[in-house]
Amino acid sequence: MDKKDLNADKDEKMPAADENAVDAPINDNKSDSSEKGKIEPEIACKKKSPKRIIASVAFYLILIPAVVLIGFFLFNDRKYNLVSLAIAFLTCVPFFIRFERKKTGVRELVVIAVMTAISVVGRLIFAPLPFFKPVTAVVIITAIAFGGDAGFIVGSFTAIVSNIYFGQGPWTPFQMLSWGLIGFITGLVTSKSKKVGPVFLILSGVIGGAGFSLLMDVWTTLSATETFLWGSYLVYITSALPMTITYMYSNVAFLLVLTQPILGKLNRVKTKYGLFPERNTVDCTLSEIVKKIFAKFRRKR
Repeated sequence: MDKKDLNADKDEKMPAADENAVDAPINDNKSDSSEKGKIEPEIACKKKSPKRIIASVAFYLILIPAVVLIGFFLFNDRKYNLVSLAIAFLTCVPFFIRFERKKTGVRELVVIAVMTAISVVGRLIFAPLPFFKPVTAVVIITAIAFGGDAGFIVGSFTAIVSNIYFGQGPWTPFQMLSWGLIGFITGLVTSKSKKVGPVFLILSGVIGGAGFSLLMDVWTTLSATETFLWGSYLVYITSALPMTITYMYSNVAFLLVLTQPILGKLNRVKTKYGLFPERNTVDCTLSEIVKKIFAKFRRKR
C-alpha cells in the first residue's frame, strides 16, 4: 500500500509539471508579441521613393498651376466654378491612386477631412477680423505631421468649402492654389525633419503669409489688366503691404499657439493607427524652450 501510495503521489505530481511546461512557452509568446509591438513603430516609417517625389513636384507645382492659368485665360475668368472643381479633383488624384493600391486607408482620409473641417471652422470663427485667420497655420501643421500631399488637399479644400460662406468667385482657384502650395512646400521642407522649433514656425508664418499675398496679387493683376504687367503687379503688392503684414503676424501667432497641442495629438493618432508610414514623426520643441526660459527666469529671481 505504501508503494501504491507513493506511485499515486508521483502520478498526481506529474500533471502539475506538465502544466508548468505548457505555461512556459505561452509566456514566451507573450514576450515575443510585446517585443514585436515595440519593434513595429520603428519599422513602420518607409521612405518616399525619388520617382514619387519628382511626380508630386511636377503634379503640384506645374500641372495644377497650369490648370489655374489656362482656366483663367481660356474662360476669361468667368468659368471659375469649373476651374475650382478641376483643381479639387486633381488634388484628390494622388490619394485615389494610393487608395486603389491600398497604400492609403480610410483612416487617413478621415484625418484629412477633420483637419479640413478645423481649418474651415477656424476661418469662419475669425471672419469678423480681416486678414487674421488660422487657415495657413492649420495647413502648415497638417503638412508637418502628414506630408505635402495632405497639406495641399487641406489647403485647397479649405478655400473651396469656406467660400460657400465667404463667396465663390474667380479668386477661389487662386486661393486653392496658394494655400495648397503652402502645405505642399512645407511638407517637402520637413520631409526629413524630426523636430520643429519656434524659429521654423516664425519663418513659416512669415513666408507663408508673404507667399499667399504674392500669389493672390497675381490674380489681382490678371483680373484688372487681363494680362500680367510687372508694373501693375508691384503697385498691387505695395498697396497690399499692410494686409500682408497683418496676415504674416496672424500666421506666426496661430502657429506658436496651435502647433504644440495639435501636432502632439496628430502624432499620437499617426503612431497609434500607423497613418502615413512614409512620414517621420515630427515633434515640436516649443514647450521645452518655454520651460527652459521659465527655469532661467526663476533662477535669476
